[in-house]
Amino acid sequence: MTSSGTTGTTQAGTTSGTAPGAAVTAPDATAVTATAVGAARRARLADARLYLCTDARRDRGDLPEFLDAVLSSGVDVVQLRDKGMEAAEELDHLAVFRDACRRHGKLLAVNDRADVAHAVGADVLHLGQGDLPVPAARAILGDDVIIGRSCHAEAEAAAASVQPGADYFCTGPCWPTPTKPGRPAPGLPLVEYAAGLGTDRPWFAIGGIDLTTVDQVLAAGARRVVVVRAITDADDPADATARLAAAVRNAD
Repeated sequence: MTSSGTTGTTQAGTTSGTAPGAAVTAPDATAVTATAVGAARRARLADARLYLCTDARRDRGDLPEFLDAVLSSGVDVVQLRDKGMEAAEELDHLAVFRDACRRHGKLLAVNDRADVAHAVGADVLHLGQGDLPVPAARAILGDDVIIGRSCHAEAEAAAASVQPGADYFCTGPCWPTPTKPGRPAPGLPLVEYAAGLGTDRPWFAIGGIDLTTVDQVLAAGARRVVVVRAITDADDPADATARLAAAVRNAD
């Protein structure tokens, strides 16, 4: 029989092979859960094909109904893009987005601001070339929030396809768009370039894409698209969403 206090004895607060009085570290349930959350988000991103950017629809007053319509019809990721909005008001609207995304099992994206993404518990933060650097955003948000980049040139797309800490990137605009007035459109050659990178990282084409142009974008090699007015200005947003989602998914 081993005497009390020697290695190999199991005592309260110790385990076999642990010195008496040494602390026993239990698995960190929070870390395990966080890892699972990040993995689930990235699995949804990998499956995503249709990404919508929309304002808060203050002029129409139909935000909850609009979100339910598009999220149930094929939108996989939805981002609130409403420039000039104060953070407190943005958070109020984002709470509506968050609730809708949770009901439908879709991804909520925040544009530009890591602090707002953190406050609302967003799934995705999207960063432009002039926004917060990815390492700084990661320091704020941790590893479980998806981070995406905007790319407007071949060098930017190539960098984003391998950048540590980034999860996806967007290439465009494919055509000039009032969403980004004055920005030159690199067009479909940038989409073709991104397709030629052969990256496993998800990427989206963006800029002027609608039901009349989506086939050209798909022919250039894109398999994921970001749209704005094609859905937000549609007489029937749910129908427009369903048709766009079918076009992109049928290209796989």
